[in-house]
This record gives sequence, C-alpha cells and structure tokens, in this order.
Amino acid sequence: MKKFYLLFIVSVVYGQNIMAQENLLSKEEAVVTTLENNFNIVVAKNIVEIAENNSGILNSGYLPTVTGTAGANYNKNNTNTEFPGQFSDDGSPRPDIVVNNAESQRYNSAINVNYTLFDGLGRFYNYKRLKEQYQLSELQARETIENTILQLFSVYFEIARLTENQKVLQQALEISQDRIKRAEYSFEYGQNTQLDILNAQVDVTNDSINLLNINQNLVNAKRDLNVILNQDLNNRFKVDTVVQFIPRLQLDEFIELAKNNNVAVLQSERSLAINDYDIKVSRSGYLPVIGLTGTYGWNRNQSAPSAFLSGAIFPGINSTADNIALGASLTWNLFDGGGTSVRLKNAKIAYANQELVKKQIELEVNRDILNALAIYENRLSIYYIQEQNVVTNQNNFERSEEQFKLGRITSIEFRQAQINLLNAQTNKNLAKYDAKLAELQLLQLTGQLLNVKL
Repeated sequence: MKKFYLLFIVSVVYGQNIMAQENLLSKEEAVVTTLENNFNIVVAKNIVEIAENNSGILNSGYLPTVTGTAGANYNKNNTNTEFPGQFSDDGSPRPDIVVNNAESQRYNSAINVNYTLFDGLGRFYNYKRLKEQYQLSELQARETIENTILQLFSVYFEIARLTENQKVLQQALEISQDRIKRAEYSFEYGQNTQLDILNAQVDVTNDSINLLNINQNLVNAKRDLNVILNQDLNNRFKVDTVVQFIPRLQLDEFIELAKNNNVAVLQSERSLAINDYDIKVSRSGYLPVIGLTGTYGWNRNQSAPSAFLSGAIFPGINSTADNIALGASLTWNLFDGGGTSVRLKNAKIAYANQELVKKQIELEVNRDILNALAIYENRLSIYYIQEQNVVTNQNNFERSEEQFKLGRITSIEFRQAQINLLNAQTNKNLAKYDAKLAELQLLQLTGQLLNVKL
C-alpha cells in the first residue's frame, strides 16, 4: 500500500513539472489568435469582402459597357459556266468559261459603347443600397466575432477554474497523505487504531480519483480551446487565472450608450435603411430610361473574279470602309401591367414590417441588458460572499488541524473541516468565473465587448 501511494506522489509531481513548463496563454494572445485563425471569423470576413466588392463602383451600373466584335470570312470557288445550244460565229459550240481558285475574303471589326445616362435614379439608389448592405455585412461579422470571443472566454475561464480547482485538490491530497503518515506513527506508538490509518487511506483514494478526474477535464477543456483557436489539438499551455472586474460607474456609461452600440440594434437600423432604398428603387420604374450609344466599325472586302456572258473574266475588287455612329434612345415604360405598382406597395409593407422589427429588437435588448445586469450583480455578490466563506473555512480548518494534531478531535471531524474548506474554495472559483462571464455577456449587449480590456 505504501508503494502505491509513493508511486502516485511521483506521478503527481511529474505532472506538475510538465505543467510548470507550459507557456502562458494570455487573454490578449487568445483573442488575437482567435481573430486570425478561427474558422467562423474567417468565413465572416470573407462574406464582408464579397459585400465590399458588390458595393464598389464596378458593380454600380454607372460605368459604360464596351464590347468589341471582329470577324473574318474566306471563300475559294471553282466555277464552270456552260452554254448549251449556243454556237460561236464559226458555227462551233460555244466553249465553257472556267474560273478556278477564285478567292474572296471579308474582314470586319467594331467597337460598341453603351451608356445609360438616366434610369429614373434606380442605379443611384441601388448603389446606396449596396453600401448599406456592406455595412450590414460588417455588423453581421462583428456579431460573429462577439459570439466567438464570448465562446472563447467561456472555455478559457473554464480552464482557469479547473486549474485553480486542481491546485485545491492537490493540496487536499497532500494533507490526506500527511494524515496517513501521522496515523501510522500514532499507531506505532499505540495512540490510535488501525481504523485511523484505513480512514486516511480511503480519503487519499478519494482525493486521488478527484484529482485524476479534474486533470482529465482540464486536458479536454484545453482541446476545446485549441479548436476555437484553430491550432494543434495537443498544444500545451496554461492560462491566466487573474480576473479583474470593470467598475460599476463605467458599466453604467456603457448601458447608457447601449442603443448606439448594440450590434442587433445597429443591424435593424441598416436593414431599415435598405428597405427604404428598396422603395426608391421600385419607384424609379415610373421614370424613363435615357441611353447613349456609339459605334466604330471597319470592313474590308476582297471579291473573287467573276465570268461575263461575253466570255470575259471580270477581276475581283478590294474595298475598305470604316464608319462612326452615335445615337441616343429614350425608353419609357408607360404601363407594365401593374408590376411596378405592386413592387412599390410590397416594398412599403416590408419597410413598415422592418420598423416593427426594429422596435421589437430595441425592447428585447433593453430587457436583456436589465436581466444581464441583475445576473451580474447577483453573481458578483455571491463571489464576494464565497470569498469571505473561504476565509471562514480556512480559519476553521487551521483550528481543526491544530486540534487534530493535539488529539482533541477525531479524523472524521478533521476530514469534515477539510471537505468544507475544499467546497468553499471550489465554490469561490466557480462564482468568480460565473461573475466574469456574466460581465462579458453584459458587455456584449452594450456593444463594448470588443472595446475593453478583458
């Protein structure tokens, strides 16, 4: 039995040495790595880039269209012209006229320019709409980033909590191992029974199992964080367990400005602006379209030789021509069967619906902020209470330890004091990170999650 506990102590010490060699992954480094590597964030950035391309001048319809055309034709003919029943002056049959390898060639090229001078302001409002769509895509990417950062810290703080609990359980195991030694010495001197040794060994076994379980949970949590960071799943690191809370006065300032910074509210405003431009684009269908066209063309023909009835062969000719043409057009859809009217009515209804959605979102955000603030204050109060509870249980444990060494209390009573301290420490760790996560959720709702040092 002694050999088993010795081997376990050696394995624990070895594990602690490995952990001591791990590099510290600070909160700032975790955020930077996530912003650069996380798959969801990279996809969101690509979507923003697409929206930016769509909102550029090249997709606005303001630029003219230029097309070029060119062609070439080549013909080679052999002709035989017969004159049946016809005779020459000397009475002989009229000979055939044969033209072999008669070549003809034709070349042409043209450049056409089309430009819409006026389209009822449709492209103007559509261009504005694309700009709003780009801003909406940026806000959607920001929402993805905020959710990912919140997910990052939920795992990061879980690792921190498990790390602190690991130290607590390690200390508990060392205390239980020390009890075995004391129980064995006391048994040798006849001051207690074998039962005290067995109780101490049972406690060491339980503490060992708890420590093994938390070690495994810690390894799993680190793999979860590696997934978010998009790095090697077996990458080893340790995290920062220091937590600082934002002053209440600063939180109140954030809450006051939440309407201007909350990403959901800002998205609803951009969507409302897009619907407004949809109305204007639909209304442009009532106005005429004025266009300009320009063409420059070049042609060259090389005709083949041809035969005359007189028997002579007329040689081919070459001709070259170029031309410039300018034109203007006006198209006015006086009646399109009511399609424009229907689109305009539907766009106005969509705008009214978006106004209602915006009001609903603002109401829900206000509710969520109040709830998040209440949850944060409650969890912060619990954390402060748990801090004091640790102090109380630490004092109780130290007094119990003194009494136990003096033989005034039993090992069961001492173990209970140890368990109470262990529970108080783990509850404090849980309360600390619960309060910090509640603070982060409040910061997200106020639109400040990406603007403050965490």
